[in-house]
Amino acid sequence: MHTKTMEGLAGASMNMKLLNTPFRVYKDAERRGDTAVMERAMGYVGEFADKAEDYQKKAEKGMEEDAKEAREKAKTEQENAIRKRKEEREELEKRIAESRNGDTDTVSISENGKAALDGKTDSVQTGADNGIPVEETADAIKMEPVTYTKTGEASKSESGINISVSV
Repeated sequence: MHTKTMEGLAGASMNMKLLNTPFRVYKDAERRGDTAVMERAMGYVGEFADKAEDYQKKAEKGMEEDAKEAREKAKTEQENAIRKRKEEREELEKRIAESRNGDTDTVSISENGKAALDGKTDSVQTGADNGIPVEETADAIKMEPVTYTKTGEASKSESGINISVSV
């Protein structure tokens, strides 16, 4: 909340409370028939009412400034969001451009894989509508598992080793 708004609301509230005292004096003087006290009390009531009105105007100005600041803040947040989305879009476009370049990873099929694929019929390679189940097509290529070292060389495991662990 803006300072002017708080000051205006507090001042208007206080002057409205202070207005009650001279008004009570006015009513008491009216019952007694004392016109001089009545006039003086109404002067005080008028002063406090004018002060409360001034504070009310101050509060309204403060609320207008609050609204203006809120609009400006929303506008800057919107501009920041637009700029951020634009930067993200540019970054995405850069990534797409980089992926189109030759700097990307490629997949190559080894000679053993090519030989295994050449041994199959075209219908088996394409996933076949000839009624042969997928398990049979997978069994068509029987290769021993290969483990690769950190340097990228293939090292074949020995199939004759039996390992037993007793606990």
